[in-house]
Amino acid sequence: MFLLTMCVICTVFGIVMIYSMTSSYGWAKYVIVQAFAMVLGIAAFIVFTVIDPDLIADKWLYLTIFNVLFIVGLIFFGKGDEVGSRAWYRFFGIGVQPSEIVKVIFIVLIAKQISNYKEQRILNRFPSLVKLTLHFGLYFGLIAVIPNDLGSALIFLAIFLVMLICADVKWYWMGLGAAGVAAFIPLAWNFVLHDYQKNRILAPYIPDIVDPTGQGITWQMHLCQDALASGRWTGVGFGEGSFAQSSYNARHTDCIFASIGEELGMIACVIMIILLSIIIIRCCVIGVRSGSPFGMLICFGVATALAFQTFINIGMCIGITPVIGITLPFFSYGGSSIVAMYAAVGLVSGVKYRPKPRQNFLQYQ
Repeated sequence: MFLLTMCVICTVFGIVMIYSMTSSYGWAKYVIVQAFAMVLGIAAFIVFTVIDPDLIADKWLYLTIFNVLFIVGLIFFGKGDEVGSRAWYRFFGIGVQPSEIVKVIFIVLIAKQISNYKEQRILNRFPSLVKLTLHFGLYFGLIAVIPNDLGSALIFLAIFLVMLICADVKWYWMGLGAAGVAAFIPLAWNFVLHDYQKNRILAPYIPDIVDPTGQGITWQMHLCQDALASGRWTGVGFGEGSFAQSSYNARHTDCIFASIGEELGMIACVIMIILLSIIIIRCCVIGVRSGSPFGMLICFGVATALAFQTFINIGMCIGITPVIGITLPFFSYGGSSIVAMYAAVGLVSGVKYRPKPRQNFLQYQ
């Protein structure tokens, strides 16, 4: 109930601010969609609390096929944006983002695979790590290539790496993996990434070179920085922000942190960070106390997804991370994100709801 209460507080806070930001542009649609997504999210939270994740993991083959088809279907039915990202299915004006739904299933499946290898004492063997890497690589590659959504793909990478660290994969395997990634980066930079993706990555660090006029790739970053600066400590007032009340389509999605900072000030921004930190820390605490390798990995996988999205989204607004289109959990407008986040935290609630006999997680080699 504590986790659910914290999630609802964050979402209601977000809905109130979405109302403020869309009050001049047909607020009813946005508020109703977000409120309905919260109701669906609460239902998903309850379902994933009650259902044993082992039952979900047992259907790994069917779920993997579903995930692949769900993502591949974007080739034929996906809707995108001006830079060619086809990351959405849209029905009657409502969007569904497959990567958000798939992420929840991925956490369960990869956690189960790692915990099985750990319990069989074969996790640190080369064939096991190859299988795990191929499992992760399937999702990373599909999401990075088909919907052209590098931001969401990086969330999967963060989840995978943290789970391996939590599972006590030997340092030499991690070092070998890091070396492989380092060797792949130049190839990806020259032959995989598009020019706009390269510019997004470089923009926070060399903005004067990437975008000398400040009207191109760094424009959104500058808008967010100006909005946060104008809000100072207490904000310019509810419904009074020039950026928050503009027609810019990311003001209530990717840039909601900047919009809230403009209207309610730094104090509200700190409160938002505290609320999200409480949820993340609570997920970690439940994982440590779970007494189950599988449960622990699920909790840390969910905590990683929340923490990574929070860091990247806020970083985009203050200009220290690339603008890669990642929402702020529970606050940003977006039904898929809201439902998926509630479902993910519901998995953690299920670990708490279903305590296992305590055992030493590090005993499995």
